[in-house]
Amino acid sequence: MMPAGAAVSHVHSEETANKNIACALDARAEENPTLRALILPDGRVLNFLELRRECDRRAHALRRAGVSRGMRVALMVRPGIEFFALTFALFKLGAVVVLIDPGLGRKKLARCLAEASPDAFIGAPLAHAARLAFGWAKTSARILVTVGRRWFWGGCTLSGILRAGGREAFPPDRLDAQSAAAILFTSGSTGAPKGTVYSHGNFQAQIAALREHFEITPGEVDLPTFPLFALFAPALAMTSVIPKMDFARPGRVKPQNILEPILKYGVTQLFGSPALIDRVGRHGQKMGVRLPSLKRVICAGAPVPVRVIERFQGMLEDACQIHTPYGATEALPVTSTGSREILSETGRKYAEGSGLCVGRPVADSRIDILQISDRPIPAWSESLRAARGEVGEIVARGPAVTSSYFGRPEADAAAKIRFPDGTLGHRMGDVGYLDEQGRLWFCGRKSQRVAAQQRTHFTVACEGVFNRHPRVRRSALIALNEGARRRPAIVIELESGTMPSERLKSELLELGAARECTRDILRIFFHPSFPVDIRHNAKISRETLAAWANARAR
Repeated sequence: MMPAGAAVSHVHSEETANKNIACALDARAEENPTLRALILPDGRVLNFLELRRECDRRAHALRRAGVSRGMRVALMVRPGIEFFALTFALFKLGAVVVLIDPGLGRKKLARCLAEASPDAFIGAPLAHAARLAFGWAKTSARILVTVGRRWFWGGCTLSGILRAGGREAFPPDRLDAQSAAAILFTSGSTGAPKGTVYSHGNFQAQIAALREHFEITPGEVDLPTFPLFALFAPALAMTSVIPKMDFARPGRVKPQNILEPILKYGVTQLFGSPALIDRVGRHGQKMGVRLPSLKRVICAGAPVPVRVIERFQGMLEDACQIHTPYGATEALPVTSTGSREILSETGRKYAEGSGLCVGRPVADSRIDILQISDRPIPAWSESLRAARGEVGEIVARGPAVTSSYFGRPEADAAAKIRFPDGTLGHRMGDVGYLDEQGRLWFCGRKSQRVAAQQRTHFTVACEGVFNRHPRVRRSALIALNEGARRRPAIVIELESGTMPSERLKSELLELGAARECTRDILRIFFHPSFPVDIRHNAKISRETLAAWANARAR
């Protein structure tokens, strides 16, 4: 655990193999130098050798600017050449990249930067203007690099330090698997964003898990619609096609900006949030689009409705599955399942109130189910394990699971649990259960459960019952506060063009009464448009909906 403001430590040994994640990019450039690495929205193409050279040039330039091993460096540039080249350049230097979703909003961004206390700030002109206006990293960032034109702030420009030369190969700093590589902030959709410390070993484990589980082969073409996921492609020898979109608002993407590059470049892998997959799938279904080149679609960031999967699957070849991996910023991937299993079996059970099946553990991941508790648990005991089939808190273990937050000892105490074999488990903050086949069923966030007099209700399990109605786009379980009592209620967002009515309300109440997990839900509210998270535009802000419903219920 690291106190706030502490330097991120690095354990260094010349005797061990270099675990620096940047070695993966160098290896790809040596193996397939002319293979396309990046295809940009304007049609420009960089092969792996060219991308490596751009990374090396930036590594030389940033070292001249004063960036060195162990420094925390905030990086705020749009996805494109600079995002890839600067990130891997910083990895080569042994610096710790601080990545914060710009869509978090001004106040949360300020809090994240204050917490990360970066030694350097690399950003586009707009990011620097905001840094100056709002005092971001005011006392910590002594190295300032502008990617673009510098106006009235200090520091240097990237183009200026690049002109100074340094075109020879830049060997990655020798690091071990425990060396810190990045601080990635959570979305903060159910609380304040927290900086998750990623080691080079965590990244290596993620790449190995993705390659093995999804059977990814060199030369495949990836269209990533989430910047952090895009960073895996170069290490996997995949070509990244960068789409023309606002990455902070995937739910508002123009479908043709996703479909056209898939068809033009023969994309084999698409990654998107449920909101993006839903929007593109609706358009594709309406226009009769077919996507024959896709080998797999990966949809993550929030629970994926079965109807969204059905709709998008209609554009794909029979051999292509939509995969829905489960995980979090702190641990990804943990489990995964595919559309074949969802559409043939588990999707039906979701509609019956069983929760959402998120599949079996991926690669070396391990799942334990803890009896639900809101207190810190420093060490695991078998007496804490939930019975098979009982809903409890999900605990993930494995090499892709991160070990700490940056400067948040209280968060570490609440989320980390040490097992007798020495492994560290991460309490996901989610509840679910394992079935007899070893599959994990996700039932919702622990903090959003509704403990009423009769039973405890879990969001995803209850919502699946109501989401089966063809006029329901999505639903949200919330608690109505009636004095000291809490009663479960459901908030409904209807499909476009559908109006609320007493008849529809009666139909929904009848659906709920038919299932044990929802028969206590006697109040229904209709909301015009659910508030969702910034990062994926898919996680429902049930806390906001609960406040709204309670105000209306008075």
